[in-house]
Amino acid sequence: MPAIDQLIDRYMVFLKGEKGLAKNTLDAYGRDLVLFVNYCDREGIVDVKNLAREHLLEFVGRRREQGCSARTAARNLICVRGFLKFLLMENIIADDPSELVGLPRIRRNLPEVLDEQEVEIILAAPDRSKAAGQRDAAMLELLYASGLRVSELVNLKTAQMNFELNYLRTIGKGQKERLAPFTQSARDLVCEYMESSRLKLLKGKISEYLFVTKRGGPMTRQNFQAILNKLALKTGIGKKLHAHMLRHSFATHMLSRGADLLVVQKLLGHADISTTEIYTHVDKARLKRLHKKIHPRG
Repeated sequence: MPAIDQLIDRYMVFLKGEKGLAKNTLDAYGRDLVLFVNYCDREGIVDVKNLAREHLLEFVGRRREQGCSARTAARNLICVRGFLKFLLMENIIADDPSELVGLPRIRRNLPEVLDEQEVEIILAAPDRSKAAGQRDAAMLELLYASGLRVSELVNLKTAQMNFELNYLRTIGKGQKERLAPFTQSARDLVCEYMESSRLKLLKGKISEYLFVTKRGGPMTRQNFQAILNKLALKTGIGKKLHAHMLRHSFATHMLSRGADLLVVQKLLGHADISTTEIYTHVDKARLKRLHKKIHPRG
């Protein structure tokens, strides 16, 4: 019987090849499984066949004692569950001890969103007289128009854009492709950027990526977050902007204006509609705050 760490190496190869998970997701799985291997080493568990429900409960309990949140402990356990299901599928173990272990109870935090006026302020903030500002305006407008994840935005290639029909093709989680429509205003800004500023930023270089940096390389999540940080200071909006805030705002504003939940699920690329439903709670929470603030007896 191979050692647990060797079996985990096999599992990671499986995740990369069969599941097509993104590098960031694979790295997160790897970190969680290292924690589990370390726990097994401390407990002297060498053979995975000796794993029992009590071990998994203790693993989660130790993680909580170490100060991690219920959400993190649940993620750790979900990762171990996936590993054990792989071992069951490969007939390495006969039973999955994780089936009888419940997840730690998680308080579901509502995503922070911008209201429509704040979105307008952010979209108007980049200095479009400069090449980088024109690029930033195009990125922000496209992000809010399509509801893309930031990772999907920065990895967009020019070949994925259809300006005749105003939609783009993107590769989301699990390497799943979907079509995302965008607005005419987003089309105009992206076309304007491509016709002038993109060429200035590339400085003669050739790139397949739609959005590029001042050095001509592809945009990254870190680059995008740095742009948001500058815009937050410039606008004095009073909120800490983060990479997914425009995506969250897109979904909330679509639902508040009457969009069907299933449509928004497809636009966002959510595999499970329960993930999309959280935005209905965001809208209800916002309405309650407005009612309390505006009602004369609030």
